[in-house]
Amino acid sequence: MIKFHINQSENANYIYQQIYERLKGFILEHKITAGDKLPSKRQLANELGVSINSVATAYDQLLAEGYIYTIERKGYFVETVGHFINVPSLKEYKLPKYLKETSNHKKGWLSFSHIATDSSRFPFNEWMKSQQKAIKEHKREFAEITHPQGPFTVRRAISDMIALTRGVTCEPEQIVIGSGTQPLVHQLMAMQSSNIKIAVENPGYSRIFQLLKTLNLNVLPIELDKEGIDIGELKRTKPDFLFVTPSHQFPTGAIMPISRRVELLSWATMKEDRYIIEDDYDSEFKYGTDNIPSLQSLDQNRRVIYVGTFSKTLLPSFRISYMVLPPKLLEKYKYHYSDWIQGSNSLHLYTLHDFIQRGEYARHIKRMNQHYNKKRKHLINALRLKFQGNIHIKDVPAGLHFLATFNAEKSYEKINEKAQEEKLEIYTIKRFMLEGEVKRSSNIQLVIGFASIKQEDIAEAVDRLYRVVY
Repeated sequence: MIKFHINQSENANYIYQQIYERLKGFILEHKITAGDKLPSKRQLANELGVSINSVATAYDQLLAEGYIYTIERKGYFVETVGHFINVPSLKEYKLPKYLKETSNHKKGWLSFSHIATDSSRFPFNEWMKSQQKAIKEHKREFAEITHPQGPFTVRRAISDMIALTRGVTCEPEQIVIGSGTQPLVHQLMAMQSSNIKIAVENPGYSRIFQLLKTLNLNVLPIELDKEGIDIGELKRTKPDFLFVTPSHQFPTGAIMPISRRVELLSWATMKEDRYIIEDDYDSEFKYGTDNIPSLQSLDQNRRVIYVGTFSKTLLPSFRISYMVLPPKLLEKYKYHYSDWIQGSNSLHLYTLHDFIQRGEYARHIKRMNQHYNKKRKHLINALRLKFQGNIHIKDVPAGLHFLATFNAEKSYEKINEKAQEEKLEIYTIKRFMLEGEVKRSSNIQLVIGFASIKQEDIAEAVDRLYRVVY
């Protein structure tokens, strides 16, 4: 039997852990071999100067993990454990540098990101009240696996809300709740045949484009005209699915007029099983006018799949999104995903339900509309004052971003390099070009998000942007 010593200092591991680790090491290194008998618990305890209980606990752990076995009245024996093949010691292993991550916190940075929201204005106290009520009323549900599409009461609250605010016509049964737009689109596409064609806006939502490409689907980036996605190109390419952002095109910010919406809905009916996926992701924010009804609200033939999210109106980290399926696709979904385990946080979902029912969600949206509109105007005024005639802003009074064009001869690579130097987070139009290169010109375009930047930081951020561009 190989001898070893136990470290009984205060800083050492528990004694049973030391015995377990040493014996496990001897077995894996084949310093004790299969069939060898281990000392009795009393004998090993005496040799090591420890309690029998420590040895017994170590033996029990080795037994549970399959390193040893026991024969009644004969003792403990080493199990047959194969040799690892060409595997370096775990102590020698290091994660490659290109896979290492750094902290997300960037000290001293300012951001024009279109992704983040203003968490400083989130009504955490009211949300916690709803959370406490959810805990009190839904303890039984938290111990169960919920419906694959999400809790029915939550889906009913969402269906009532979007009927009122977006004109969406649906029953709670048609709603599928998910942890984001990407997972929902993934589910939707995974149940289609592999030879379908999907058209997407170009420039457009690159995350969805990359998702569809990884699913090995035939994805067709379609250029935009002044009214939205090019209807002539759609008719020529004849896709089965069309992914659009009509209420506030991402990233250009354009609002699709009623004429193009009617054209799209008519186009969808020209082929069996052709659908439009309407991503309505920041439609809640309109400044100076009423909300524009959703494309789904105009759909008489049930060809629109409506996708919404709470990432912009609440907090992105809550991960609550949903889609509304036409009856034919709902039937298909239930067939494919009857055993699906709902991925959203049930506590967040029931909290959201109460938050909506108490009217807190509507009040929060009203407050944030006023707040974002004020911040948006402040930023646009600051940009125009600083850049004078060298900037053109596509001033669409909606959403949480806008498109700005600058008279500048820099390349987008140089723009990004300088932004790193200035500690300014920006996104150029190049990021959202799904296919083809951005044409070289005397202009550069940036997608300017304004939700997360503090009002008092706007002047400094605009100064940094000026140094980036010029």
